Amino acid sequence: MGLFNFGHILTMKWFAAQTDSMSALTQRLGLPLRGIPNRYASKTFRNGVHPPEHKSETDGLPIKQFPFAPLLVLPTAQHIGAPSKIIVREGQEVVRGQLLAEADGYVSVPLHAPVSGRVRKIANVPTVKGEMAPGIYLEAFPASGQEVLEGEGIDYKTATQDDILQGIQNAGIVGLGGAAFPTHVKLKVPDDKPCEVLMLNGIECEPYLTTDHRVMLEQSEDIFTGIRYLLKSTGAERVIIGIEANKQDAADHLSRNIPEDLPVSVEVVPVKYPQGSEKMLITALLGKEVPSGGLPIDVGVVVVNVATTAEIGRLLPRGRGIQERVVTITGPGVEKKGNYLIPVGTPLRFVLEQVGVADDLSEVYLGGPMMGMAVSDLDISITKGSSGIVAFTEKEVSRTDKIYPCIKCGYCVDACPLSLNPSQLGILAKFEAYDEMADHHHLMDCFECGSCSYVCPSNIPLVQYFRMSKAIVRKRAAAQKEAANV
Repeated sequence: MGLFNFGHILTMKWFAAQTDSMSALTQRLGLPLRGIPNRYASKTFRNGVHPPEHKSETDGLPIKQFPFAPLLVLPTAQHIGAPSKIIVREGQEVVRGQLLAEADGYVSVPLHAPVSGRVRKIANVPTVKGEMAPGIYLEAFPASGQEVLEGEGIDYKTATQDDILQGIQNAGIVGLGGAAFPTHVKLKVPDDKPCEVLMLNGIECEPYLTTDHRVMLEQSEDIFTGIRYLLKSTGAERVIIGIEANKQDAADHLSRNIPEDLPVSVEVVPVKYPQGSEKMLITALLGKEVPSGGLPIDVGVVVVNVATTAEIGRLLPRGRGIQERVVTITGPGVEKKGNYLIPVGTPLRFVLEQVGVADDLSEVYLGGPMMGMAVSDLDISITKGSSGIVAFTEKEVSRTDKIYPCIKCGYCVDACPLSLNPSQLGILAKFEAYDEMADHHHLMDCFECGSCSYVCPSNIPLVQYFRMSKAIVRKRAAAQKEAANV
């Protein structure tokens, strides 16, 4: 997984060389950095870390259309919730934008054809988790102009709240910031918890990634159109767009183009990881804390990623389904770095062949290096939640796998944005005290940002321990629920 390895790649040698440096200590503990304007100082959250950004390689590169692969591989499980249900057959010809698989329940979204072509095979396909899952092999027509099939659009002026939510689900839209949670579910506001603030997340704190940055610069009209749909679907009174200070050009661009009739403000916050987390952003911008085990709506907020908002504004007026997304392709191992509009289902191997990679390519991450996943199979494909591809060579990757005992330094405690005790949780995980972790140490509040693993001088893969522990806790809870229903 990417979190632990990124600490090896970028930090261990750097920290070792600067152990006695106050500036290094400041960065490690997540304290405010010199150089951040004072007007931003109060707009932040506790703790956090400052990994090297590495955004300058691509943040100035406009979005380009990526070539269509001859064969696309489409897993039906591209989002949190139930996988979509396949409705096409082998040998069937489809056009770009046509429905391939329908939503299988409320917490599910459909899958649309990213290219015009023929369904070659319906079978299990490889996934980033290393598992095989049901999917579709779609062969593209090489001579097709790849025009997109359009349906009946939704007019935000006349549409009801339910019309908009249904339209978002029908378009197959999920969170494009990486979580891939069905957007229509997030936007369904409970009657007893009104939404006061709609917050657009343009933070993009993950190192290397610049997709949201480019979307804000190049697709502002779609973002503001998307906001109109979101305001009506949530009932929010106002909108705040949160952007980190390293994207001041995007903040200025959006501020200049806010339509006069929209209650939108743009707020710039200091650069700090993991500020892109919903809970951290709400604390930074509103000074509110989402309660343990709670959701943003518990404090009257709904948070939506800016790229997700742009897709809503682009697709709903045309009645289209999502078939492509913007992906940052970067890292020392990539020759043609950039931000590309890539069809969903494009095989990772094809992507790397097109952009060119170094001969000594060592590791490839799908997503960013902090919360993304180091892939073990280049035959997996781009999914709706794939925000980036980051490739490293042998030079950047440390192969030191030795784990040392915890020295009780407290760096992980000072780094955790939720003020958990990663050291204590790690010890409990070692002894398989999973119930103790969940019941008394707030294990399930951890959103696996990797800050603790990043700063650990003992090389302890804390976040991997927590991810495994959370999976066991969920499995036990599901088993208990099933037993109770028997």
